[in-house]
Amino acid sequence: MTARSGDVAVFTAASLGGLLFAPVFGLLPLLVPIGAMVLVTYGVTELGRRIPRLIPWRPVIAVVAGLLAVVETALPGTTVAGIPTGESVAVLAEGAVHGWQLTLQSTWPARPEPRLLAFVPLAVLVAAVLGIEILHRLRRPLLALVPGLLVLVLSQAYVAVTGVAAVATGLGYAAIAGLALAGGGSIAWPRLLKLIMPAVVLGTVGALALTVTDPLANPAYSLKDDQPVPLTEDSVVSPLSEVAYRSKNPAPQVFRYTGDTPAARRWPLAVLDGFDGSNWFPGGGFRRMGAEITPGPGIEVPVTRRQAAIELTGTSGPWLPGQPSPASVTGIDALVDEARGTLVAGRPMPSIHYTLAWWEPEVGADVLRGAGMAAGLQGGLGGLATVPPAIDELADRVLPELRPSFQTAVALERHLAENYRQATGDDLPTGHGWPQLSRFLLADKRGTSEQFAAAYVVLARLKGIPARLVVGYRAPERAEAEGARVVRNADILAWPEVAVDKVGWVPLDPAGAAKQSGSGSASGITAAVAEVRTQLPPERNLRNPELPPGESEEDEPVDGTDWAAIAIVTGIGLGGFLVLWGAGVPAVTGFRAWRRRRRNGKAGVIAAWAEARDRLRAHGVPVTAGMTVRDLAASAAAFGQKSIVDGLDALARSVDAALWSGAAPDVADEAWASVSTVRKGLGRRPWRARLRAAVHAGILFPPRGD
Repeated sequence: MTARSGDVAVFTAASLGGLLFAPVFGLLPLLVPIGAMVLVTYGVTELGRRIPRLIPWRPVIAVVAGLLAVVETALPGTTVAGIPTGESVAVLAEGAVHGWQLTLQSTWPARPEPRLLAFVPLAVLVAAVLGIEILHRLRRPLLALVPGLLVLVLSQAYVAVTGVAAVATGLGYAAIAGLALAGGGSIAWPRLLKLIMPAVVLGTVGALALTVTDPLANPAYSLKDDQPVPLTEDSVVSPLSEVAYRSKNPAPQVFRYTGDTPAARRWPLAVLDGFDGSNWFPGGGFRRMGAEITPGPGIEVPVTRRQAAIELTGTSGPWLPGQPSPASVTGIDALVDEARGTLVAGRPMPSIHYTLAWWEPEVGADVLRGAGMAAGLQGGLGGLATVPPAIDELADRVLPELRPSFQTAVALERHLAENYRQATGDDLPTGHGWPQLSRFLLADKRGTSEQFAAAYVVLARLKGIPARLVVGYRAPERAEAEGARVVRNADILAWPEVAVDKVGWVPLDPAGAAKQSGSGSASGITAAVAEVRTQLPPERNLRNPELPPGESEEDEPVDGTDWAAIAIVTGIGLGGFLVLWGAGVPAVTGFRAWRRRRRNGKAGVIAAWAEARDRLRAHGVPVTAGMTVRDLAASAAAFGQKSIVDGLDALARSVDAALWSGAAPDVADEAWASVSTVRKGLGRRPWRARLRAAVHAGILFPPRGD
């Protein structure tokens, strides 16, 4: 092995940490700038070997060359004939200062824009340059890997690798450490393997243990969890409050669209799943739309990708017409609530043109008819504040003894459609709080889609059906002469959506308002819902659908014992205790040995004697109060390792010189050399004895009599 092996280890460690950002940006956008930067900086390191007078300037040259490589590969659009410009510097600065946060505020994979991506190759560059300087100037190969390890830690704070990938990453870093140590030439391969193999085994066992103790595969914590994009609340007008106004002023145009439109029978603006008794409001948080997002939460059925080009002309607030499960948005800086599919404009714009792609679930009526509810979807069973008793009683009368299911949800829709009427004319009711809903449900029984949708959601939630309120527009029936469909104020609509198992959010229409117009005949999920609606039995014949095999109609007893949960918790606790014990005892004893080794003079000799005594205690040698070093040597002779006895004899001479010599010579180094001899002798004992000694917690406490 040559010194170049250490250089390769440093660059590889830094690069691997940067490439672990691949789940965030994709591998190819990172591979090119990181690879180019590493090749250039490695070339600068080799140049320093050939021209020694450049060594004092090596870090400066490496940083400049690395920055040029990043600019040429990641920011080519900011250069003029390949020459960096002021824009190049500005984008690099923005990426270094704000890129990390903008990335956390985006959906992943994020768009590989230079201002977002630049902080990763810059972090790798800093780690590589620092690592090379530590390696060449301090001759500490393992310390030189620390900057690259910090890049790894940063990548895991964004998105942690798990399972096989985690084991492979651990093995890769163990190999890199071995390459760095071997490059120094001071450690032979057999000794090197002894150093590396425990780390490899511990890492593999640890990864497997975490997999076993986390049977639900809960996602690891990410910095992204705490970095949504903040919205200015005073600039956000709830579209629900505009339903009556727009209905009274039907002519103005709101937006127009062209594209793959047969399935787009509704255009949601906002999902409102929070209710405080007076107002409905959106929950969740928004992120910048990345390259593409997967089908929305809860969708496990096949999906079809659809697309439309949209031009806004008269909508208020930041809300953008969208679809329940958006895939991508191009042409505008859009924000998205991934859990709800809501889109808003990232910044005010004089005109808004964008292309929206979305996922359309493909499901038949046979699947919906017997489907259960997905109670785990976010926002479906939100709070209702203080429910008026009369409305609580109404929910029990409408859906007596029916458990939550899609059939039950459609039955509730039919009840509202048959027993309540839609308001028309100029005197339209407004409001959606408990006073207005009480008047609608219990007295007038007349309202707009605003009251129908809000009333449906509260009744559904009272019966355990996860539901949310959506405000948007229905699709126009016909296209204009040029092929575009124009949406006007008259198309404003509020409707409920229910969370269906494996299908996601399914829209319903208790007011019948969506039937007044629409883009042709129903298709897709709209047609499936219509078929379930027509085949629903009369109210007096409604029965709960059959449960899937293995499920029971009866609830589990309240006082029953969940032995599976107890076993999981116990296993996790036991596993955590074993991990803490197995890692904590060696860590504490190692730290104590380091502190003892820092002492000098008489204190250093006494510390060496205490270290040797504790090492032998861990291997089972009995230690009593008043025992001398030579007494300990006699007891340790039972191991049959002459080097242990020789080391203790040498330590005894150092103790005698330190304690009884009138000149009081400083023999601490000789004492610690004797301890090293004892440790080498103990290292030849069987591996089981060494393992027991490594986790012997008794040596954390003084021996009896001390």
